[in-house]
Amino acid sequence: MAVVDSRMDLLSERALLMRQSLQKSQTITDNVVSILGSFDSRLSALETAMRPTQIRTHAIRKAHENIDKTLKSAEVILSQFDLLRQAETKVLKGPHEDLESYLDAIAQLRKIIRYFTRNKSFKSSDGVLNHANSLLAKAQSKLEEEFKKLLSSYSKAVEPDRLFDGLPKSLRPSSDGDRGGKPHGGHHNDDVETAVYTLPILIPSRVLPLLHDLAQQMVQAGHQQQLLLIYRETRSFVLEESLKKLGVEKLGKEDVQRMQWEVLEPKIGNWIHFMRIAVKLLFAGERQVCDQIFRGFDSLSDQCFAEVTVRSVSMLLSFGDAIARSKTSPEKLFVLLDMYEIIRELHTEIETIFKGKACLEIRDSATGLTKRLAQTVQETFGDFELVVDKDATKNAVLDGTVHPLTSYVVNYVKFLFDYQITLKQLFLEFGKGDDSNSQLASVTMRIMQALQNNLDGKSKQYKDPALTHLFLMNNIHYMVRSVRRSEAKDLLGDDWVQRHRRTVQQHANQYKRIAWAKILQCSSAQGLTSSGGGSVDGGNSSGVSRGLLKERFKMFNMQFDELHQRQSQWTVPDTELRESLRLSVAEVLLPAYRSFLKRFGPLVESGKNPQKYIKYTAEDLERLLGELFEGKSMNEPRR
Repeated sequence: MAVVDSRMDLLSERALLMRQSLQKSQTITDNVVSILGSFDSRLSALETAMRPTQIRTHAIRKAHENIDKTLKSAEVILSQFDLLRQAETKVLKGPHEDLESYLDAIAQLRKIIRYFTRNKSFKSSDGVLNHANSLLAKAQSKLEEEFKKLLSSYSKAVEPDRLFDGLPKSLRPSSDGDRGGKPHGGHHNDDVETAVYTLPILIPSRVLPLLHDLAQQMVQAGHQQQLLLIYRETRSFVLEESLKKLGVEKLGKEDVQRMQWEVLEPKIGNWIHFMRIAVKLLFAGERQVCDQIFRGFDSLSDQCFAEVTVRSVSMLLSFGDAIARSKTSPEKLFVLLDMYEIIRELHTEIETIFKGKACLEIRDSATGLTKRLAQTVQETFGDFELVVDKDATKNAVLDGTVHPLTSYVVNYVKFLFDYQITLKQLFLEFGKGDDSNSQLASVTMRIMQALQNNLDGKSKQYKDPALTHLFLMNNIHYMVRSVRRSEAKDLLGDDWVQRHRRTVQQHANQYKRIAWAKILQCSSAQGLTSSGGGSVDGGNSSGVSRGLLKERFKMFNMQFDELHQRQSQWTVPDTELRESLRLSVAEVLLPAYRSFLKRFGPLVESGKNPQKYIKYTAEDLERLLGELFEGKSMNEPRR
């Protein structure tokens, strides 16, 4: 209990001490609050006293700031005047000596105009703007003059030799004055398609950036039409002059119709060469120049290029169009194919070079010429077939040899196969769905059949039926042999070849039967019966009249002489066929004559003048048969 009391006393003492401490803290706090309240009153009074001074100080500071701003504005305006004077000096000096500095002056003028347009509060801004705009207009005018002067001074017609140097070696003119080796006849080989062309330098590369900068300034100034006019007038003239120097003539349909074929044909060959040079070198070079000068302005570049080239393209295509629209004739077919080939060859380049909406009309013109040439070729095919079928050559070949029409048509057809690739493309152009090989085969067969029909008609001009068959044999054999030795065989097929070989053999058999039937009767024992004349006893000769036998030998001699004389003038031009036909006649005639001579010769030989009746030995006949079909003249002495 005592311990508890002791602890309670200790706690009471501590509580008393804490109370006393808190009382002292409150007293201090109250004193501090009193002091702070006194400070607040004093500060409030001080602030009231300082307020007028603060207001005056702020006003002074704002005034200084406004003065600084005004000075800075004045400095900017003064600098604009200084820049304007500098730009004016450069503009008046002109762009010729230092184009880059001149263009900088123009850019500076534009900035000055923008500045005073935004800051019209400046009382002299209108006057400055008028002056700056006047300077800018003068600067633009001088730029146009400089562009025109620079473009004109470097725009010269290209000499032909420079263009020829850009061609692959295989296409350059030869030393004999030939315009150049033009691949034709379907020769779409790798050499032509991968040949490298070197574009001529139409404007030096160092000048192109200057022209580009000038053009850019003119576009930005809104002088696009003036730019287009200057470029068109300068460059179009240069292109036309380059083509004229090359030899291109502006010929229309009437000009073409007045020309003889001998004059027109080489012009077509030149045109093909000119087209290749114009598209692959001149127009491609002009496109490159145009794109560099108008870089960044694609539509303007296309428009300028279209207007520059349109007359030159027209000059070239008008000739092609005149040929395509002229009267068709067989001899024109291959040059028409050559023309079609070059347009097809250049198709990709034309589509690429003459790109864009502005060049659409030019592309359409080239496409239109391609279609017209295809149509004309189709019509020429049809006309050729009709010409062959209706050829009315009155003068038959007297010796029965191959008719000129046959060799012409067969060579014509053989030549067609040099154009297989082109012809297949043409058939696609015609819009027919059939296989191009079958179409070419069909065309070829129709032409060959037309020839055969015509030959049948011509063969009827001969009075001698044997010569009729010899003529048909010669001509059809020529057709078969030519087909077998050409690519036409693969197209017409073995069936066609075999069928016509049988026809050749049939005409050979008919010739032999008709020509030698009568003389074979003379060497036959048939009809040799006694008629009161002397006779030979025994053997196969019993009962044969010597007189009748002599007449038979005389008849044989007369007929053979006549056959030999006539058929020596006939011609079988093919050596193999000629020997085969002679052998065929000999195999029939000689055994019959030997047998007749052996059987009845002794009866004649025992009489008077046997040589008068037995004129030939079998060996004589064999030798004379070897002289047949040589085409000898009637006055030529017999060997």
